[in-house]
Amino acid sequence: MEKMPYRPELETQVVWQPTTTEVISTDWRRQLPILAGDQVVLREMRTSDAASLFSMLTTEEVARFISPPPSTVEGFERFIAWTQRQRAAGSYTCFAVTLKGFDTAIGIFQVRESEPGFKTAEWGFAIGSPFWGTGVFQEGAELVLQFVFDTLGVHRLEARAAVRNGRGTGALQKLGAVREGVLRKSFLRNGEYLDQALYAIVDEDWRASREVESLCPTTVH
Repeated sequence: MEKMPYRPELETQVVWQPTTTEVISTDWRRQLPILAGDQVVLREMRTSDAASLFSMLTTEEVARFISPPPSTVEGFERFIAWTQRQRAAGSYTCFAVTLKGFDTAIGIFQVRESEPGFKTAEWGFAIGSPFWGTGVFQEGAELVLQFVFDTLGVHRLEARAAVRNGRGTGALQKLGAVREGVLRKSFLRNGEYLDQALYAIVDEDWRASREVESLCPTTVH
């Protein structure tokens, strides 16, 4: 999701509400659940994540194929407050990515509804470049997909990626996303309109792939 749904001009009054590290409800609108894997833990973002996210997501290699992230730590604080308001409204979720055993945010996964009730949704992600190629993204993405299809009840999950973004398009394909077409000159970045590829995963395909994986477990020698 290269066009991040947050924009500073959408802000009204910035309201900060403290969150706890425990899951206090199964209702994601009240607080996101904690999603844990072998390497990563995904959790609700906190205001204290602003500095690390600013450091991780504003580098040239990370930001080159996404809409401009907030340009200051304070901007990330406003973004985090905005994500909490949108989550409470039931239209958007955003997880902070952390490494197991550490609580520093190194990236984000976003999901927003594009059809009422989350039947169709769009997702996007950004991970700090020091963690590219480590398996952090793959594991985090699989956790998000399970949340999207099992908890949110999404039928169709879409993503847009610049055709030039080989790393992003390759990651989507590895997750089972199907390229459905090209949106010509649909993404403005640094004064240039770029072509985007539209990818989608539908719930039936995702569940079928999980069944195959359970029948054919990977053996590590």
